[in-house]
Amino acid sequence: MMYKNLKHLVLASIVCLSTIQLFAQNNINDRERLFDYGWSFKLDTISSGPENPDYDVSGWRRVNLPHDWSNEDVAVQIPDSIVGPFSRNSPGGTFDGFTFGGTGWYRKSFVLSKEDEGKKVFIKFDGVYMNSDVWINGHHLGNHPYGYTPFNYELTPFLKSVGESNVLSVRVKNEGKNSRWYAGSGIYRDVKLVVVNPVHIDLWGLYLTTPQVSEMQATVNLTTTIVNTGGRDEKLDLKLKVRDSKGEIVATKVSRFELGVNDTIDVTQTLTIEKPLLWSAESPNLYTAEISLTKKEKGVDKVAVSFGIRNIQISAKDGLLVNGKPTLLKGGCIHHDNGPLGAVSIEAAEERKIRLLKESGFNAVRMSHNPPSKILLDVCDRLGMYVIDEAFDAWEKTKFTDDYHLYFENNWNKDLTAMVLRDRNHPSIILWSIGNEIRERASERGLEITQMLKNRVKELDSSRMVTEAVCDFWDARRTYNWEEHTPAIFDILDVGGYNYMDEKYLADHAKYPDRIMLGTESYASKSYEIWQMMQKYPYLVGDFVWTAMDYRGEAGCANTGFIKGNQKKIFVQWPWFNAFCGDLDFVGHKKPQSYYRDVVWDRSQIEMMVQKLEVPEGMRYYVNNWGWPDELKSWTWPGFEGDTLQVRVYTKSKLVKLELNGKLMAEQAIADNSITALFNVPYQPGTLVAKSYENGKEVSSTILKTVGKPAAIQLIADRTTIKANRNDLAYVSVEIVDTEGNLVPYADDIEIKYTITGQGEIAGVGNGNPKDVSSFQQPKKKVWHGKGLAIVRPNGPAGKIKLTAKAKGLKEGSIDIITQ
Repeated sequence: MMYKNLKHLVLASIVCLSTIQLFAQNNINDRERLFDYGWSFKLDTISSGPENPDYDVSGWRRVNLPHDWSNEDVAVQIPDSIVGPFSRNSPGGTFDGFTFGGTGWYRKSFVLSKEDEGKKVFIKFDGVYMNSDVWINGHHLGNHPYGYTPFNYELTPFLKSVGESNVLSVRVKNEGKNSRWYAGSGIYRDVKLVVVNPVHIDLWGLYLTTPQVSEMQATVNLTTTIVNTGGRDEKLDLKLKVRDSKGEIVATKVSRFELGVNDTIDVTQTLTIEKPLLWSAESPNLYTAEISLTKKEKGVDKVAVSFGIRNIQISAKDGLLVNGKPTLLKGGCIHHDNGPLGAVSIEAAEERKIRLLKESGFNAVRMSHNPPSKILLDVCDRLGMYVIDEAFDAWEKTKFTDDYHLYFENNWNKDLTAMVLRDRNHPSIILWSIGNEIRERASERGLEITQMLKNRVKELDSSRMVTEAVCDFWDARRTYNWEEHTPAIFDILDVGGYNYMDEKYLADHAKYPDRIMLGTESYASKSYEIWQMMQKYPYLVGDFVWTAMDYRGEAGCANTGFIKGNQKKIFVQWPWFNAFCGDLDFVGHKKPQSYYRDVVWDRSQIEMMVQKLEVPEGMRYYVNNWGWPDELKSWTWPGFEGDTLQVRVYTKSKLVKLELNGKLMAEQAIADNSITALFNVPYQPGTLVAKSYENGKEVSSTILKTVGKPAAIQLIADRTTIKANRNDLAYVSVEIVDTEGNLVPYADDIEIKYTITGQGEIAGVGNGNPKDVSSFQQPKKKVWHGKGLAIVRPNGPAGKIKLTAKAKGLKEGSIDIITQ
């Protein structure tokens, strides 16, 4: 390839770098080139101009994707902003967590090589929030309003000759009050350049199912869509190889066919795999299907897809069967943000999120309330996590003035199709959800839409059932009657999704014994009662708590505190920025309800929590439905000596004894419908022990000890060796410890200052405090309950990264991260 000037050489190098990075993370589809590097960005209200390839962007900032500008420090750009990415003047207020969107422009220049000449070129976006317009060399390719679905455009007709510079421009408009949670802003997921021959396998052109599954044998069906945009009829071979996780070929198939000019064909291949390793959340065994399109033994196109061999059956009589095994969905709802990183989808961040949830006992997640990144679904496949993939939070009726209802009529089919076509080969997905708490769902029009959406899903994927999350809150708002209107929608759906309506399960089953029920949202405080029902009634196949992990937006959803006696609730305001209703906090640490759930799910025999509770005169302590008492796993309460603390012991045993410093303080029998023993104990430093008994015999115990004063900073990385690329991260937990290395849980106001050296950068800092609106990107942050987090990201070749943490009066901590 000849380069006209140095500029073209540099631009070509960017394309080559993108390709190398793609192979480094996933060497499956050679035709795809990761297009995340070397973009220019400007946050501005410019209405026109940057789409022109000659527009001067020399003053724009250089960024790599994925990128979320609403996570950046914008105090200097937004009047009256206080700190970091937060602004009192955000359109969504508490709903979007006081963050700000606006209009942003992205530009990228690139050249194609001689090898690309005569080929078809597409640009593929996995997600842009929101209302994006894309231009290539000044030609407008289209508008995509929805911020969560993938989309692509063909660039071929508008590209310049090989070796000349092409300019891709993207405008993103996240404006108005358009989301009920933090959405992020920008090109926050991967972008890929796809280069194929005129005869090629269509984008999203693979559909793989496993209709017959047993431990002895499995049938695999693969339908491949092939497009001929060349100038002649073609005789082609489609070769299919299936490899196991060790790379061994376990089955092959070759199909020969003819394809006319400007024609499209679906080729279906069926093969048998002997003694397959089945996929489930407990054993996430994966295979790879390699599909090669050839002409006279010469390669024309090649793609690959990983898949799992598994069988899903759901009925009211037998419940959920995975590969014939009864399975209960221990689920949690999650939003798409990644804590201090914002909405950006980075493989290591998505993997950590799912890994933490698995470690906390979850085996299922519900995507709330939109399709996730492809990367997240890849992680769920690999780690083993059942998924409900959800399409929409609104149809034609509005929840917010500027939300998706503005675009539903013209875009629902495009968006729903994109979700199913992109995601249908993931074994982790066991249900499609077409909506959440839809306002018009009980109306005549709502039922029409329900049937329309379900029919479209079934056209694209007949192998899975369809659900929708229904909530009687909207019945009250729209004066619908539950008993009169709900049966019609559940008659259309395959699985009835119930939000916060566990009290209706038994009565509804008596009326509709064939209805499959699923708790699509529930309160953490109801987890024990719901789990008992799930174990008893097969028609109730699972439950998804709101939520599995804290998220930005819907700020203060789970607020607690003191209110006046006649006050009904706490009115949340600045500086709340996150919902605080998760089992895990904003940076991934376990919260009290997670320990409670450990007992519910028999992961732990006994847990103990402590709460300080001095109720001011004329006030009462308030915990809303999504909330949890403000308790800690701690017996360190300086300044409270002699004061009464509340101690809660969670256990399924029927008798609990509490000892303080070797002295029996009290014992309590636990009622049959509870797993909680409550004690009032005068605080004195020392050792608090809870013991549980069955039939007079001790069966379990747990201990809390008073710790010393803050003495040092301790750093603990989830991994000390990571890959030397931008898709990997090291999550470093920060702990304030005493002289013996014990966590000091009352340390809340100690600010940690970070420095980093070597081939890396600090991608984000954070803590679990739902009211800490300081920056996530500055190298400093306070701890909360003695804990914090720093996220390290490689930014250069292999080597060593050193992170150091300092605070006044404490011994500093440091840790080395090796990249390779």
